[in-house]
Amino acid sequence: MPSNKSVSDAPIVQFTNCRILRDHQLQREDLWVREGKILNPEKLFFDEKGSADVQLDCKDSIIAPGFIDVQINGGFGVDFSLATDDFKSGIDLVSQKILSHGVTSFCPTLVTSPPSVYHQVLPQINVRNGGTHGAGILGAHLEGPFISKEKKGAHPEHCLRTFEAGAFQDLLATYGSLNSVQIVTLAPEMRRSSEVIRELTKRGICVSLGHSVANLSQAEEAVQHGATFITHLFNAMLPFHHRDPGIVGLLTSDKIPAGRRVFYGMISDGIHTNPAALRIAHRAHPKGLVLVTDAIAGMGLAPGRHTLGQQVVEIDGLNTYIAGTKTLSGSVATMDTCVRHFQEATGCSVETALEAASLHPAQLLGIEHKKGTLNYDSDADFLMLNDSLYVQATYIAGEEVWRQDVSGM
Repeated sequence: MPSNKSVSDAPIVQFTNCRILRDHQLQREDLWVREGKILNPEKLFFDEKGSADVQLDCKDSIIAPGFIDVQINGGFGVDFSLATDDFKSGIDLVSQKILSHGVTSFCPTLVTSPPSVYHQVLPQINVRNGGTHGAGILGAHLEGPFISKEKKGAHPEHCLRTFEAGAFQDLLATYGSLNSVQIVTLAPEMRRSSEVIRELTKRGICVSLGHSVANLSQAEEAVQHGATFITHLFNAMLPFHHRDPGIVGLLTSDKIPAGRRVFYGMISDGIHTNPAALRIAHRAHPKGLVLVTDAIAGMGLAPGRHTLGQQVVEIDGLNTYIAGTKTLSGSVATMDTCVRHFQEATGCSVETALEAASLHPAQLLGIEHKKGTLNYDSDADFLMLNDSLYVQATYIAGEEVWRQDVSGM
């Protein structure tokens, strides 16, 4: 029989005895991978007359797309909002460590900072593929400084800015460059925000609404100009009110342009959002829910004092506060913990919980043709999980980059 080398010399790996998350369902079939991509076995058998070079028994694991974290401020002592000489080694450390949480791609997030920090840090954030060195970097998420003083949360007030005469030029001057930027969070009620939203959208940058006192019509107008995301729903925005539901009302708005979907981030750590609020959001708009960690430098470290950009924060159990206050400041939750808590709190299916951390963020960023699914020709970034959704192994481009050490268990 002709060998499978007719198309490529690369080895073909067949993952057997597994349940694959595909088309919103766990399906009992094998997963075939070659050269970092997921293969269509029918084409392999019938067109190439090919077969597997290596077979791996997955022992009845779930195989799901790798998690994508679009809001992570740091972790393991590294703060992405601090301009340091060894920033690159810090981002490398975080990208390596989050592989054990099932994260295969992420958006390093900077909270409100002085322009000098953006000018120093952003040139050091390079979009890159993941691999044994760590999770892939999809581009930066800039959360602020164009946000509301009333809803600044853990953001330093003295660094907040408004759009002055130049509007988009003001934003460019503040950030220095948009080359590696994937998401910008801003408050849509700010004067001249509409033209800024249009300009960012035109450049393929996702605009997110957050840290805001916007009413519903201001939020709807922002979406009509191109905004597609809500930063940590319920946190740092006006609370839901039945006569004017504010940004929260976008979940059921009838003013969203045809063919567009509004996504919303949720910190499903059991601290930032009551499980009842999580259930309300999920039932109102299940296809828009994107799980984010909003993790800070203290994630993975012992309780105590750590930083979040210009602020000192205190970790007490799972709570993180600006030191000396009760203002929440990011989380120390890991993505796999958020997925499990979301499933437990909402009673949703395993498939739904996994897609909120993979498919939905990929759709938000417009990369679902290669990330966030296990469709044929997609990047082979995937996880092996047990039935309780604990990550057993992480793969990027078909290569194992992390595995649970069971020797000591």
